[in-house]
Amino acid sequence: MKTYEIALVPGDGTGPEVVAEGIKVLEKAADKCGFGLNFTRFDLGGEHYKATGEILSDQTLAALGRADAIFLGAIGHPDVKPGILEKGILLKLRFHFDQYINLRPVKLYEGVATPIKGKGPEDIDFVVVRENTEGLYAGAGGVLKYGTPDEVAVQESINTRKGVERCVRFAFEYCRGRNRRKKLTLCGKTNVLTYAFDLWERVFREVAAEYPDIEADYAHVDAICMWMVKNPEWFDVIVTDNMFGDIITDLGAMIQGGMGIAAGGNINPAGVSMFEPIGGSAPKYTGRGVINPIAAIGAAQIMLETLGERRAAGLIEAGIMKVLREDIADVGAGRMGHSTSEVGDLVAAHVEAAA
Repeated sequence: MKTYEIALVPGDGTGPEVVAEGIKVLEKAADKCGFGLNFTRFDLGGEHYKATGEILSDQTLAALGRADAIFLGAIGHPDVKPGILEKGILLKLRFHFDQYINLRPVKLYEGVATPIKGKGPEDIDFVVVRENTEGLYAGAGGVLKYGTPDEVAVQESINTRKGVERCVRFAFEYCRGRNRRKKLTLCGKTNVLTYAFDLWERVFREVAAEYPDIEADYAHVDAICMWMVKNPEWFDVIVTDNMFGDIITDLGAMIQGGMGIAAGGNINPAGVSMFEPIGGSAPKYTGRGVINPIAAIGAAQIMLETLGERRAAGLIEAGIMKVLREDIADVGAGRMGHSTSEVGDLVAAHVEAAA
């Protein structure tokens, strides 16, 4: 029997609560489909940092590197200055394991309300492929004359031919495999960011020539934001850089029903990938059992799909859809009609009962 080594990073706040529900559902899917899961927990995050002064050691990185995948809860602690944990854990993991794709499905499920009037599940079903290791997040730049009236702050966007091409090529392959509308849209800003997005557009057009079955489209990021709200049905797969991807995926989360639904993956197709709910650690809700675990369960589904366990992933998505359609009154925190663990139980039960 195939057994996968899964590194658990439950993290801060409500992270451990939603990860527990993800594990519950993963184990049911694994039993149903005849493979094993071996979980190893790593207590990274704010409490660990406060107790030890350590963020992420080389030894821990090495141990994480021996896993088949990383399942993350949330990072962010109210007693730790913003940026310390995010850079020291999240960005470090992405960069160290070269997780150059951030994959974000934006899908409205039946039973979930969208703030967009007149739109339903048939209209909101697309995926954002975000470059995940370059751009403004590469950390290039610096500060001169800090704290003075003459202070200068420079943050540079780094875009390499290699980095852009591998992201674009992944997006074309994903669009082909998704086999929905077979339309890939490059999101950029070629009229202002002329250096970076000239590179992106040239690479995009060159790679597009190898995929005649895919419609290759371009739109400025500001237009993308408008059309995601006005005509989300226009999109199938969107590919973009790190910064724009960060922004439009949060917009995507809102039109698909909120952070309690949104899940994603940080993917290295040839290495260790990491999967997480998009929402933060929500410290004010810690221990109350009111956070929707669907996003974490959805992250588990994407993890299994990436590992090649497509049947198990499909069972989990079917369970999510059934719960959202029939069991949860509202996807917002504290308004579900069920506790965090009860929602996990419902999805797990649907997976177990599936034919």
